[in-house]
Amino acid sequence: MNKEINIQTILDVVRQAGDLFLQDFKLNAIPTDKDEFVRQLEAIDERCLSVLKAGLSDAFPDIPWNTIGEFEAEGQKRPLPISEYWICDAMDGAIQYLQHIPGWTINLALIRNGAIYFSVIYDPLSNEIFWAQKDGGAFMNGKFIKPQLKRDTEIMVATFEYGHQEPSIPGINNQHGNAVTDLLNHFGVVRNYGPHGLQIAYIAAGRIDLFYQLGLDTFNWLAGILIASEAGAEVLNASGELWSWGDESLIVSAPGLATSFLQSK
Repeated sequence: MNKEINIQTILDVVRQAGDLFLQDFKLNAIPTDKDEFVRQLEAIDERCLSVLKAGLSDAFPDIPWNTIGEFEAEGQKRPLPISEYWICDAMDGAIQYLQHIPGWTINLALIRNGAIYFSVIYDPLSNEIFWAQKDGGAFMNGKFIKPQLKRDTEIMVATFEYGHQEPSIPGINNQHGNAVTDLLNHFGVVRNYGPHGLQIAYIAAGRIDLFYQLGLDTFNWLAGILIASEAGAEVLNASGELWSWGDESLIVSAPGLATSFLQSK
């Protein structure tokens, strides 16, 4: 039987994990070969997951953890057939962390009965923590957040991402290029920022107007999707339908903007 969760406990543990990495930020040399690059990425994931599991095990001893990696496309197409579990994108933006640049966060989502029930995104560099609970609204540092409604597309900020799954899909790079072209033709400012979840949370907070990505990237999206949805953002796939688990595209925006953009293409 599912129980109510202690939100403050979860936030404290996620903050603890993020602050540990903040203390070590820029202390290690930037890797210069692939083996060292991969080793450091794996070390980040292992350390972060270890801290989160240790911190949450006492409060939530019966909730298991997802073990499917973000590079395993098939495992991202549907939720696990269990009542609840944690999904952790240990560090969203780990490459930025290794390169000594901003744009990395700690993301955690609780999946309950096949849907996102709670999620948190912590940005240690900005000391900002975003979170949402199903049907409970979205927050940043304890304050309600909502998308910004602009009228002029020339001052709207759109961001795009591309996935790293299914690289063998014919023409996938051309599809990404066409998507960016569509954004450039429609919005005054187009950027690629880095951490998927944080960009989506920024839509919830009114800092970004639209996020667009083609390709399956479920685990990178989940934490941000709940925060955006609870803030009142529009969360669709590239066909203009409400996003659902397994969709191979995502577009998130202030209310109505995603629909308008897709119809104008």
